[in-house]
Amino acid sequence: MPKSKKSGKHLAPIQPYKFRKRYSQLDLIFQKEKKFLYFIAFSLIMAGVVYPYPNIAMWVGFAFAGYSAIANDSIQTIGTFIVSNEDKKWYWQWLFMGLIFLGTVSFSWFVFDGDVTYQRLATPGLEKAPESFVYLQLASPIVLLLLTRFRVPVSTTFMLLSVFTATGATVVSMVNKSLAGYGLAFVSALLIYLLLSKVIKRFIKGEAHFLWTVAQWLISGFLWYIWLVQDLANIAVYLPRQLNGIEFTAFAGFIFLGLGMLFYMKGDKIQHIINEKSDVRDVRSATIIDLVYALILYYFKEVNNLPMSTTWVFVGLLAGRELGMRIRAQDSAKDFRKTFKLIGKDVLSVTIGLVISVILAVAINPAMQEELLNFFFR
Repeated sequence: MPKSKKSGKHLAPIQPYKFRKRYSQLDLIFQKEKKFLYFIAFSLIMAGVVYPYPNIAMWVGFAFAGYSAIANDSIQTIGTFIVSNEDKKWYWQWLFMGLIFLGTVSFSWFVFDGDVTYQRLATPGLEKAPESFVYLQLASPIVLLLLTRFRVPVSTTFMLLSVFTATGATVVSMVNKSLAGYGLAFVSALLIYLLLSKVIKRFIKGEAHFLWTVAQWLISGFLWYIWLVQDLANIAVYLPRQLNGIEFTAFAGFIFLGLGMLFYMKGDKIQHIINEKSDVRDVRSATIIDLVYALILYYFKEVNNLPMSTTWVFVGLLAGRELGMRIRAQDSAKDFRKTFKLIGKDVLSVTIGLVISVILAVAINPAMQEELLNFFFR
């Protein structure tokens, strides 16, 4: 042990405090999420075992995609619904949303001859069901599940669909449509909360009238229906494009029960993205958010059948709303920095998801590798 030159006393060795602190934090996270991380490891091993067998792999991939997509995207459609109805029993919320799901998917299956996606998978590059799988196609929803657990609101459209599309042009078109959705949502929310914030604040003063709860359930139900029309393709991409009666029952039953688990857990970890935003627990504020979001999704639903990232639309909506509220309230510079930090964090999250999905798509798809090479070396 070293000695001090002045006193000659032994000095305590220098402790790597920062390293130990970081290690202890990682160890704490591991201990807290140990069961979940074991499940992820088991799932990755299972994907490696079953991917050579298409008839089994498509259902395993669907199961992972179904749970991860619903869990991640719950913040968009039923996140505000969950947080503003904390005083309601979870099973009533589940039955309400679950029956809307069953009605929505049954209508598509009946009208479009077994297609449960409202023909979203008729897009060039996605119109054919996979006849074989590679490991990364089954691993991508597991990665999405891992990101969801750690509160990262990535786009399920890019994470799940891009690993199946045969053309880079389709991915680019989906990105462009999603960026347009983000921009429209951001501007719409910003203008609404700048121009109408005083009116909105009058509405949310005092105790909410019972009719606000009725309105919110109806609007949330409409939003849930519109979201399903847009995003069912993300879940069904692993399955045949036309499902028979038994396949349809398995498809609908699994998601219906998964929704029940999600409501029981009150949105799980990803719900934190909603909980940290301003005033979302008030049923009136939540109703306004859901109404604007539903109208924007409805507009893009009517534009064309091309899939898009509803996550980007929702993140744009929350960002415009937060900024509009801060500008109108003339908050301090510190509050603005906090708002921009929230906006930046959410944008970074969806961008990370996009980058990961593109990397997976290029790694999996030889056609996209060739397109990339031609782009850089033409």
